Amino acid sequence: MKNFILLFFLFPLLTFSQTDLLSGVETPSAKEKVTSAFKALKIVNLESTKLAAKGDLYFVVAHRFGSIKDGFEGFYGLDNANTQIKFIYGLTNGLNVSAARSEFAYDFATKYMLFPQIKDGFPVTIAGFNSLSINNTLKESLYPKLQFKDRLTYVAQLLISRKFSEKLSLEIVPSFFHQNFVDDVDQSNSQYAIGFGGRYKFAKRWSLNMDYAAHLNRAPNSLYKNPLSIGLDLETGGHVFQMHFTSSQAIDEAGYLGRTTGDWTKGDIFFGFNLARVF
Repeated sequence: MKNFILLFFLFPLLTFSQTDLLSGVETPSAKEKVTSAFKALKIVNLESTKLAAKGDLYFVVAHRFGSIKDGFEGFYGLDNANTQIKFIYGLTNGLNVSAARSEFAYDFATKYMLFPQIKDGFPVTIAGFNSLSINNTLKESLYPKLQFKDRLTYVAQLLISRKFSEKLSLEIVPSFFHQNFVDDVDQSNSQYAIGFGGRYKFAKRWSLNMDYAAHLNRAPNSLYKNPLSIGLDLETGGHVFQMHFTSSQAIDEAGYLGRTTGDWTKGDIFFGFNLARVF
């Protein structure tokens, strides 16, 4: 297990180091990279292929109100909210590290560029994302034999996007995550999902964003659902303010991939926003 954890976090560093060394070799004809497939670091829940630039420090407040289905009793979602505070730092132009804390989890992650989309060349941008989540919702009063390792979930994703035009960008996200503890005996600890997301810019500063993640080996009688999110991005002076409705109140990858409880068909959805400040 210790070797697995070490490899889990060293892999992006080793991969980037090799890419960084090769970047110093001059090529006869450097082709133009396609940029700004996404303006924000996330589509809604899914990570986008955008990375923080070298030396940039992002302070992110992500908030999900309670379910709107609770009506007046839950003050139409204003009660029982979940807030995540997150710091993201660009170690280089191709490698980010982050740390986050919410009511549901502690979350530590790396995101790194593998291949950029090239104009009239390589058709997609490919980035990698790895995270370690510490589940803060498991209570020792319910699970007396609970150990710290039971709270851990490991996530690995490939982020594959294509900017089709100045208006339209799409992304697909093959995902693997391993939960050390599952509350359903029929659920495998190692789980698979595939995410889909996109951005359509319909005005100078506005875009419509959507993402969805399909769980591929969920237990037949599981109470959990696939997360679907729809929102708007507003570009304001170099920053992006994201507003959305989502069926997942969890914000960390382990939470929305494995423990989404909301259901759009029953009105069990959460209004939220992501607000980022760059230093």
